[in-house]
Amino acid sequence: MNEKLMIRQELIELDQKHFLHPTSPIQQQQDFGPAFIFTKGEGVFLEDVNGKRVLDGMSSLWNVNIGHGRKELGQAAQEQMNKLAFSSCFATFSNEPAIRLAAKLADISPGNLSTTFFTSGGSEANDTAYKLARHYWMLREMPEKKKILSRKRSYHGVAMGSTSATGLKPFRDFTNSLAPDFYYTDNMSAEDLRRTIETEGPETIAAFVSEPVQGAGGVHIASDGYFKEVRDICKENNILWITDEVITGFGRTGKYFGVDHYGVAPDMMCFAKGVTSGYAQLGGVVLSEPIFEDFKELSTGTLLHGYTYSGHPMACAVALKNIEIIENEGLIENSAKMGAKMLDGFSWIQSESSLVSHVRALGLMGAVEINTPQHVKGPLAPRIVNEAAKIGLICRSVVFDGMDTLVFAPPLCINKDEVNLLIEMLHHAIFRVERSV
Repeated sequence: MNEKLMIRQELIELDQKHFLHPTSPIQQQQDFGPAFIFTKGEGVFLEDVNGKRVLDGMSSLWNVNIGHGRKELGQAAQEQMNKLAFSSCFATFSNEPAIRLAAKLADISPGNLSTTFFTSGGSEANDTAYKLARHYWMLREMPEKKKILSRKRSYHGVAMGSTSATGLKPFRDFTNSLAPDFYYTDNMSAEDLRRTIETEGPETIAAFVSEPVQGAGGVHIASDGYFKEVRDICKENNILWITDEVITGFGRTGKYFGVDHYGVAPDMMCFAKGVTSGYAQLGGVVLSEPIFEDFKELSTGTLLHGYTYSGHPMACAVALKNIEIIENEGLIENSAKMGAKMLDGFSWIQSESSLVSHVRALGLMGAVEINTPQHVKGPLAPRIVNEAAKIGLICRSVVFDGMDTLVFAPPLCINKDEVNLLIEMLHHAIFRVERSV
């Protein structure tokens, strides 16, 4: 056995023995080892320990917006770590990258969102938003306003609060000690939101949280007027509206933030993932000016919420460089253009395959719904994902709530030739599965 094979086998054995993987089938890992052991990334491509090169059709976890292998972010991290790797932001301590990033976020965020609380990622950002919303109503002397509403196919993270808000039931079924006072409305029905508010009582509801485009729930895109209705309903009932832009932020949908497509702005906005393109762990919640003004006026003691890495100077420096690249290279505009081309490719595949029933995309966030024949047991999307991986394409299946869907979110730097390659490999993978059923 040569040295490369020995290293690969060693890594597989160590992985199976010592690494409990997130959101992964444990038995699959134990039976077959890790599906890929990646060693290198460049642009829209990843390379594994065997030298196999694959097109990352998911930006890993919807987050590598500027693409893999960008040395500028490593340089930004090194420069900041050489000066100040870490300092606490508790007790009003601060650092320049966190201050500069908070100011930049105020500049690019929708509406009057202006003040950021930093976290290490999306789950913490969502948990923070719910806690701040409840604390806000306590400051306003309305402590009975504590219920959090979300939507049935939503995904908001895996911390206790964010899991409780997640509308996808299998995530909630994973544990038996979820937080109380979380409720779920129909997926894209403003009228159902109104009915739920009437049933529960607006005087008991702190906030409604929604993704501008549902990601892990299957890339569901709202109708043009939906979020305007949501904004109006929340205002009428004195309920805070929180948007979860963890996936949809920083150009993913062809605009800076997903909610920008709808011409309205929330009271709070959660972000993570694309803020650093995954090169450093960072997330946060941006508050509107009126909310922050109330916090300043009504708070008399210490804000007893914070994470060790809130405002991490290195992560914030990486985020600033990442946003600079997104803007300087026109990646938001590229997302809109290449997203339209990707959707055209999905539509072509639909015309070629009886397995494809519906396609959709907003920017570089898309879905292909599979029409599984009645005689086939179980969904076909996971089989197509496996075939695509063999060919050299990473995508993802969504099979919750009776869905049978493929989802895609390639890096925003993808070009026409790479979109064509993605479509070609996807078509081939679907054809392979179609031929076998």
